[in-house]
Amino acid sequence: MTLTPVRGCLYADEPDTTPGTPIGTPWPASAQDGPAGLTVAGVALADTADRFGTPLYVLDEDEVRSRCRAYRTALPGAEVLYAAKAFLCSALADWITEEGLGLDVCSEGELRLAAAAGFPPERILLHGNAKSPEELRLARRLRVGRIVVDNLAEIPRLAALSSADTPQRVLVRVVPGVAAGHHEAVRTGVAGQKFGFALEGGDALEAVRRVLAQPGLVLAGLHCHLGSQITSVEPYLTAVDRLVELLSEIRDEHGVQLPELDLGGGHAVPYLPGEAGLDLDEFAALVPVRLADACKRRRLDVPRLVVEPGRAVVAPAAVAVYRVLTVKHTADGRVFAAVDGGMSDNPRPALYDARYSVRLVGRASTAAEREVDVVGRHCEAGDVLVRSARLPADLRPGDLLAVPAAGAYQLSMASGYNLVGRPALAAVRGGRARLLIRRESVEDFRAREVGR
Repeated sequence: MTLTPVRGCLYADEPDTTPGTPIGTPWPASAQDGPAGLTVAGVALADTADRFGTPLYVLDEDEVRSRCRAYRTALPGAEVLYAAKAFLCSALADWITEEGLGLDVCSEGELRLAAAAGFPPERILLHGNAKSPEELRLARRLRVGRIVVDNLAEIPRLAALSSADTPQRVLVRVVPGVAAGHHEAVRTGVAGQKFGFALEGGDALEAVRRVLAQPGLVLAGLHCHLGSQITSVEPYLTAVDRLVELLSEIRDEHGVQLPELDLGGGHAVPYLPGEAGLDLDEFAALVPVRLADACKRRRLDVPRLVVEPGRAVVAPAAVAVYRVLTVKHTADGRVFAAVDGGMSDNPRPALYDARYSVRLVGRASTAAEREVDVVGRHCEAGDVLVRSARLPADLRPGDLLAVPAAGAYQLSMASGYNLVGRPALAAVRGGRARLLIRRESVEDFRAREVGR
C-alpha cells in the first residue's frame, strides 16, 4: 500500500510568504493519501463522516501532543500555557495536563470545564478584559495560580477576596505599543483597543503601583499579547525591550524585581499550502537571548519567560469535513458548492476574511479542476467558507470536502445560527476514531426553553 503526504490544494492565486519565515502545509502531519482516500492518523475521513455524520471535526490527538512537546523542547526554561480560547474540551484538557503545559483561560466556562476535567489549578492563568465578580470569586475558590489584571476595578475586587495569609499572584497586562497580527481586528498590542494598560501615558505603571499597595496581592510579573497570526519574531523582540524597560522602572521606583514576563501567544500557522508560519526554533533562539541581554544592560534578574500558544498547538491538528448539498452553475460562469455547515461552525471567513484550502475526499476524480466558491447553508451572503477554490469540475451533491487547519477558533466560536446545531468532534489516533463531542440537536435548543 502506497501512502503519500498530503500537500493540499491552492487557491487560484498562490499566497505570498514572508522572506525568512518557514512555509508549510495546513494538514496534520499524519495526513496521507492512499487506497482508502485521505486518512488522518490512519483513519479515513470518509469513514468517519459515514460513522459520525457531517459536518464533522476530526482531531489528531498525537498532533496536539507533539506540538505541546515541541514547545517544551524548544523553550525548556520557559513556562508554556495552552490558550484555551482557541478550543477546549475535557479530553484536550487531559492531553495538555499530561504533556506538562499550563492552561490560559478567559471565562468562567473555560475555568469550570478545566476544573471539572481535573486540571491542576496552580497551573491555570485567568485573564480577560471584563472578569465578573463571580469569575474572580470562583478563581479564588479554586486557587488558580495567577490572574491577569486588565483594568483598575479588578485590583480592589481581587484585594477584597485575598489576604496576606492567602495572597493572589497577579500579572499586569501591558499594551506595549507593538503592532502585529494579520488583521486590524486582532492587533491587541497597540493603543485604542479594550485590553490592558498602555505604556505611554503611565497607565501601566499606575496599575503596578496600585497592585503593590495591596497586601493580599503579589505582583508576579507583566503580561502582554500582541495579536494573532504573527509570522515574524521581530514584534516579540520589540515587546521584550519595552517591557524590560518597564521592569527597570518598577525596580527603580519600588525596589522590587518581578519574576515573570508573559509574552502571550499569537503564533501563526499555515492555513494555505506554502503559507508562512512562525518559526518556533527562531523564536526560541532569539527571544530568551534578547530578554537576558536587555536585563543584563539594566542590571535586572532575568524573569521567567511565559508563552501562551493556542492556535499553534491545535489548529493544524484538526480537519473539518463537510458534505456537498448543492452545486450551482450560474449564467456568468461561476460555480457555488453549498455544504451542510458554514459560518455557524466557522465564522472566521466572515469575520476576518480568513482564507482556507479545501479538497475533495471520499472518491477519486480525473476531471479537470475549476474555480468553485465553497459556501455555507446559512441565510447570509457572507456565509462563504472558501472562495475560488480549485476543485474537480465533476463535483456533485453528496461529495465530501475537507478543510484543514480547523482546530482553532472554529468550534470555540461556533453558534446556533438558523438553529443549526454545532458539529460533532471525533478524535483519531493509531487508526481508531472516537467521539469526543456529540452533534448538537434541535432537542438541545428546545431544552433551554422554560416557557411559552
